[in-house]
Amino acid sequence: MELTPMADGWPEDRLTSDAFLGGRLRVLQPKDGYRAGVDPVLLAASVPARAGDSVLDLGCGAGVAGLCVAARVGDVALAGLERQTGYAALARRNAEANGIGMEVHRGDLSDMPAPLRQRQFTHVIANPPYFDRAASTAARDHGREAALGEETPLTAWVEAAARRAAPKGTVTFIHRVERLPDLLAAFDQRLGSLEVLPLIPRQGRRARLVLVRGRKGGRAAFRLHDGWVMHSGDAHDTDRENYTPATACILRDAGPLRFPD
Repeated sequence: MELTPMADGWPEDRLTSDAFLGGRLRVLQPKDGYRAGVDPVLLAASVPARAGDSVLDLGCGAGVAGLCVAARVGDVALAGLERQTGYAALARRNAEANGIGMEVHRGDLSDMPAPLRQRQFTHVIANPPYFDRAASTAARDHGREAALGEETPLTAWVEAAARRAAPKGTVTFIHRVERLPDLLAAFDQRLGSLEVLPLIPRQGRRARLVLVRGRKGGRAAFRLHDGWVMHSGDAHDTDRENYTPATACILRDAGPLRFPD
C-alpha cells in the first residue's frame, strides 16, 4: 500500500508515512508536532471490541488508535472526534488510504457535532493530553502542545466519553500514572466496574502509564490488575528492540491486550 503525502495543514515535505502494526497500517503524520507512538496502539489493543461493535475515538489525532482497533477487529463502526483541522484531515486520509471506514468529525468535546451527540457507542476510547501545564512547560509546536498539554480538564473528557457510551458500553483511557487519582475520581462519578492496568517499562520498575476502563451502568467491584510488562530484561543494553513477546505481538501483529480475568 502506498501513501503519497499531500498538504493537510502542513507542507508536503513536512509529512511522513509511518508503519504501524508491522506494516498493516501506513499513517501520515507531521514531521513536527504530535506524532503517535506506542501509546495509542496499546490503547487500541485493550479495547474489548468485537465485530459489529461501534467505537468512538475522542481526540483522535491522525487516527492511529481507531485505525488500530479496526485493523485488529475488522467489522467495526468507527468514528473519531478531533478539534485540530489538520489532524482531522489526516485522519480521514489515513482511513481512506488503509481501506478503513472511519467518520472523522472536527469539533470540541464541549460542543460535539450533532451527528456524534445523537449517537452512542459500544466502546469509547481516549488518549488525552498528559501534562498539566500548571506544573510543566508548554511545547513550542502548536499541534504538539494541543495534543500533550492539558487544556480541557480530565473531568470533561470522562464526562464526554460516558455520555457517548451505550448502556453496558466501555470507556477506556490511557494516561500517566501520576494522574490516576484524578482519572479514577472522574470515572467513579460516571461509570462502574472500574479497572486499572499499570503499564510497566520493565520488571521491577515503576509504572509510567495506566489503562483505565469503566463500564456504563457497571456494578462490579474495582479491580487493580497486575502490571503489564513492556520490555524484557533489566536494561536496554542493545540497539534492537526488546519488547516482551506479548507486547511485540500487540505492536507488530495487531494482537490484543487483555485485562486479566
